[in-house]
Amino acid sequence: MKERPKTSLFNWLANLSIFKGNPTSRSEIKYLLRDAQERELVDSDALSIMEGAIQVADMQVRDIMIPRSQMVCVKIDQKPKEFLASIIASAHSRFPVLGETDDDVMGILLAKDLLDLVLEENTDNFRIKDIIRPVTFVPESKRLNVLLKEFRATRNHMAIVIDEYGGLDGLVTIEDVLEQIVGDIEDEHDFDEEENFIKQIDDDTYMVKALTPIEDFNEAFSCQFSEDDFDTIGGIVVERFGRLPDCDESIDIDNYSYKIANGNSRQISLLEVTRNQQTE
Repeated sequence: MKERPKTSLFNWLANLSIFKGNPTSRSEIKYLLRDAQERELVDSDALSIMEGAIQVADMQVRDIMIPRSQMVCVKIDQKPKEFLASIIASAHSRFPVLGETDDDVMGILLAKDLLDLVLEENTDNFRIKDIIRPVTFVPESKRLNVLLKEFRATRNHMAIVIDEYGGLDGLVTIEDVLEQIVGDIEDEHDFDEEENFIKQIDDDTYMVKALTPIEDFNEAFSCQFSEDDFDTIGGIVVERFGRLPDCDESIDIDNYSYKIANGNSRQISLLEVTRNQQTE
């Protein structure tokens, strides 16, 4: 049986222009692209990317931003020993630096700019304000295609999102925008949702999301926490502290130590759980 030759994508688009007229809306463009995929002129991955690029023009920053409650920030007056643990635990590369108030973003701290601290024995003279980078502010209504163009022009990778009153609303990164086009971009520090909320760091240390259901935590760590009063391991930890703990605070519960790796004034979000060494 003789195989029917495939029409090239170029010829297919040319024929559309001649015989069917030009598309007049984004929905028509999407229809034509899906038709091209059915004709095997483009594969499913290429179709997904092209549809994502079209969709970005209809989306705003508020649709994808990381909300204020989930931001990992440092304070302008903090010393390295006060913020390094949360920076390492978060595995992010950029961090908003706050001033006197939580709405006062003074700059962006790049994790790579802290590498010199490794060689310094005395960090008493270190000041964050000496190394922070300028901050870019964008309104939550800005369209993503415009933001992506600005990211490329300025070579920035992060912008702080402000609300209509000028208050801090969240942040958005170039990766967040690109993921709307090409899909999720995972790195070695991302949690796999299929792996629940627990990531093993070494033989005795785990990074655990505070929202991990108690049932899942008990199964993973062979614990016997009751599910009657709290739904998550974060609730158990806060209850044992008797208050909302600060970052870097830790508490021993049974055979494990629970250190607050990330959180804010309203909630904790990430725990560093370490198995205590058993004494002989």
